[in-house]
Amino acid sequence: MTELILAVDTTHEFGSLALLRGTEVLEETLLHSPEGFGQILFARIAELLGRHGWRAADPDCFAAASGPGSFTGVRIGLACVKGLAEATSKPAVAVSNLAAMATFGSAALRAVVLDARRGEVYGAVYDACGAAVSPETVMPFMAWLQTLPLGEFEFVSMDFSPFAPALAGTRFAGMAVTTAPRALAAAVGLIACEQLREGHAGDPAGIDANYVRRSDAELYWKEW
Repeated sequence: MTELILAVDTTHEFGSLALLRGTEVLEETLLHSPEGFGQILFARIAELLGRHGWRAADPDCFAAASGPGSFTGVRIGLACVKGLAEATSKPAVAVSNLAAMATFGSAALRAVVLDARRGEVYGAVYDACGAAVSPETVMPFMAWLQTLPLGEFEFVSMDFSPFAPALAGTRFAGMAVTTAPRALAAAVGLIACEQLREGHAGDPAGIDANYVRRSDAELYWKEW
């Protein structure tokens, strides 16, 4: 049987949806809603399913990008996928944005970097199999560079241009850079397909957000 998968990413300004049949991406569509995704998400999912003759009960697995990214966006995507999976008694998978971005690389080691604002980046290193070599973290870009392994690897980023000047005169100068697309839902769905086949997709209540950095509200509460 070929698995049917619906994948959702609402973790940053440009979200996306994807339908997959196994490892075949049937369609990936970009979402953009400056007012937030909560008011459009279910309607856009219904439109996507309808174009392929699917019903909400048809997917064998639901997948969501779990962050890091917008705290509100992460929660919206996860809540949507949890609700659909629970309503249809299907498994769900949460996939790290950084892990999804790493799939667009081609080197044996891939240093993934995502702007975290406030002068910081989200970063991690993955191997070609998608296993984390260096854990996901958030810190200033130059500090993150000092944590990277020795040897050759490639950087993977949606937009590396703000970081490129900092590489001049360092051991990283001249290393390959791969640009990951803004639409990550298909990559999320492909990772979810692998996890489903390996028996790692499970109870939707068990999937959680991958914030990496605590929210302003939590930081304030802890300090207060």
